[in-house]
Amino acid sequence: MADKKLSTDAYKGVRDFYPEDMAVQRYIFEVWAMTAESFGYERYDASVLEPSELYKSKGAENEEMVNEQTYTFVDRGDREVTLRPEMTPTVARMVAGKRRDLSFPVRWYSIPNLFRYERMQRGRLREHWQLNCDLFGADDYTADIEVIQLAYQTLLNFGASPEMFAIRVNHRGFMDTLFAEYGISDKEKATALTRLIDRKDKMSSDDFREQLDAYIAPSAVEEFVATLEGQDEGILDTIGTDTPLKNVLSGLREMGIENIVFSPSLARGFDYYTGTIFEIFDTAEENSRSIAGGGRYDNLTTLFGGDPISGIGFGMGDVTIRDFLESHELLVTPITSPTLMILPTDDAYTLAAQKLAQAFRMEGISVSVDLSTKKIGKKIAAAGKALVSAVVILGEDEIEKESYTLKNLADGAEETGTVEELITKILT
Repeated sequence: MADKKLSTDAYKGVRDFYPEDMAVQRYIFEVWAMTAESFGYERYDASVLEPSELYKSKGAENEEMVNEQTYTFVDRGDREVTLRPEMTPTVARMVAGKRRDLSFPVRWYSIPNLFRYERMQRGRLREHWQLNCDLFGADDYTADIEVIQLAYQTLLNFGASPEMFAIRVNHRGFMDTLFAEYGISDKEKATALTRLIDRKDKMSSDDFREQLDAYIAPSAVEEFVATLEGQDEGILDTIGTDTPLKNVLSGLREMGIENIVFSPSLARGFDYYTGTIFEIFDTAEENSRSIAGGGRYDNLTTLFGGDPISGIGFGMGDVTIRDFLESHELLVTPITSPTLMILPTDDAYTLAAQKLAQAFRMEGISVSVDLSTKKIGKKIAAAGKALVSAVVILGEDEIEKESYTLKNLADGAEETGTVEELITKILT
């Protein structure tokens, strides 16, 4: 019996990146990095492995997440380890570990590989990459504005216009004040209600109202729901909230960002958020979903001891941003083909072709050598299909005379000269 053949499929929930996919991925990463660095953010990274206790440390809900939604295992040293599902706890650990050496405020960004074992759907896989930008040690509300502006500018740098997305903004302080208006002051109860609101759009209206009965008096449920579904910023004065949310909203508008929406139902499920929270939603009907989100977390570093270091940040995933770009026909595929291709006329000249290619590379010109056994006509056709700009045909005469002909594949123009002369031609 023949041995069973291995499958060519990738592991469920992850992706293979063939060259054309990798070109898109590199483009996304380059725009992310360029934008973050234009705001003065410095790049960092860390291992994908973290002690599981880093994610369990916030209580039973987080422990459930580790047990059911992460890739967690026991290593050979009997340590429980998790493939990181998010980056914020990691960066908080790193900042806390170097707090004596850092000059605050600290602006850091990363593009980490993240893993979460969950049900797959559009925009959500079991492995993805994500732009993470975080600002530590700045308490002023303008830090919140900066981080939201950075996320906004990132989308503009992909070619998006503001009407293609909406920025929904809320504040945990507002939510706490609102809950208190309805008699909810117990912290655990407030946390559970926040998680319920975070799931609001994933359940039916009747189911949501039914579950609200555990927190809100039945006679007040409709009023509470109406508040959550409203966008009237006047409620910030009505309930007497003292959060800086109004300053953030007005400040963003002063920065020229008009596609912002006050969203009382925006909850963001993580327990560590303490202030401003926001999500960016695609306005395209075929991709109506969150494409980025974040918020302020002022107590997260206390998990590692010492006084709290304020922080605010956001994440933007590569799967959701690609869906966004495709929905709005903004996806740009960079050309990664070499500028020049050397085409030897015979196998006997392949080493000479490699030497010639190296001479061009030494001057910063990208070059490939066609090592196939095709006829020259088919080699030229293949180079054109690969979007190569020009070719040099290399045969016995060219090697003996050290004179080569450069053929431009766009217009068919030819120019003959030495290596040095052709390098000058290409570079000018």
